[in-house]
Amino acid sequence: MQLTDLTMLELAAKLAAGAVSSEEATRACLERIRQVDPKVRAFLRVDEEGALAAARASDARRKAGSPASALDGVPVGLKDIFLTEGVETTAGSRILEGFVPPYDATVVRLLKEAGLPLVGKLNMDEFAMGSSNESSAYFPSHNPWDLARTPGGSSGGSAAAVAAREVFGALGTDTGGSIRQPAALTNTVGLKPTYGRVSRFGVIAFASSLDQPGPMTRTVADAAALLQLIARHDPQDATSAAVEAPDYSADLEGGVRGLRLGVPREYFTEGMDPEVEASVREALREYERLGATLVDVSLPHTKYALATYYLIAPAEASSNLARYDGIRYGQRAKDARGLKELYALTRERGFGPEVKRRIMLGTYALSAGYYDAYYLRAQKVRTLIREDFTKAFQQVDAVLSPTSPVPAFKLGEKVDDPLSMYLMDVFTLPCNLAGLPGLSVPCGFTKAGLPVGLQILGRPFDEARLLRIARAYEREHDFFLRPAPLQGWPERQASVTPPCP
Repeated sequence: MQLTDLTMLELAAKLAAGAVSSEEATRACLERIRQVDPKVRAFLRVDEEGALAAARASDARRKAGSPASALDGVPVGLKDIFLTEGVETTAGSRILEGFVPPYDATVVRLLKEAGLPLVGKLNMDEFAMGSSNESSAYFPSHNPWDLARTPGGSSGGSAAAVAAREVFGALGTDTGGSIRQPAALTNTVGLKPTYGRVSRFGVIAFASSLDQPGPMTRTVADAAALLQLIARHDPQDATSAAVEAPDYSADLEGGVRGLRLGVPREYFTEGMDPEVEASVREALREYERLGATLVDVSLPHTKYALATYYLIAPAEASSNLARYDGIRYGQRAKDARGLKELYALTRERGFGPEVKRRIMLGTYALSAGYYDAYYLRAQKVRTLIREDFTKAFQQVDAVLSPTSPVPAFKLGEKVDDPLSMYLMDVFTLPCNLAGLPGLSVPCGFTKAGLPVGLQILGRPFDEARLLRIARAYEREHDFFLRPAPLQGWPERQASVTPPCP
């Protein structure tokens, strides 16, 4: 077994026992990146110097008997949407190329304080707008289970890096499914916490009422351990909830006997891949065998969720992205004549097609004469979607569904069909509109060997129960032990991931 085959907690145990050093583990990650990332392309930049310095500091703490946390010394990666002091942060966009933040995002600070070496910044759809990683301004990432296919998005680089065992875990963000959908497509675990559970301070904003950072790992236990480090109230984030986080690992092995699990009829729709549905249905039967009761529930306003999301999210994006004007930071059109042309040329050259599309949609929805008809009405429907879940949770402890309606699709397959791409998040985005926690756990493979994910949704701030439910299923299977084949590489060869300057 290679060192990088260990889970986060397995490595942490070896670090605690002195069987391996953090520097050895970090060097193993860096070597794995050199070996496979030219194919996977998960990283935008690697901070070898910073990661090794953090690893050596961790080893010194371990030697002194004063580790900073249970995961002290475990190397992880960061989606390039988190501000990192002294390390370029672009959110996958040309408009932020060369931007080096002067401070860390709160979650980055918490990971550093916990002693985790941060290996580098991971690829993503530009400003987190996308479901396939293909809107990245730099290059698409590839799915380690089939290199000709997408790892999902927008946290596709994070999912691909964990699946390819380049890092032991990673952080992503989830605005409409951007943690859960790529987790489902790469045989990894992705957890979107309750809105407000994890600080958004220092996270480059897409849609402020929907964005939420969370862990992406190989196992449920690793997700619980990583969430434990970042689930803190943050006075610097006005939307951060002053709700104390429980011990997420305490009841992880509690099982599901006696729990009532809802199966929403609206989430098993026409057009879903039959192999995805078969895997999820088998997982539901597994829960029955484990002692849970399946309950048929209805979320009647689900059919409006996609339209609601694609009014609210672009509207908030158009507001958030107005700050990228070439004046304060990031790229600037040097040949502009006058202020108006500076704005126009900078934004034209800096933003990609998907970001421009959403800015225009959002600006239209917020414009005079249309605000009430579009944005305000969408917010009212959002309330109805939230009420659907509230009613469902009066009957059940959690809601189960497919994470993605299809397995990983081929790169380029949907890039010219925005609506088809948007439909990839049809099962995940209602959770964001309602502000609920959601988790994707591997639940099988198609005949072609592509992963399938099971989604578990819960009550606000009930992440511990979701983790317990997911762990009950994971315990019965060895999906997380299976290595991604790293095959199916398209003819075009990729360049080596650039190191952090």
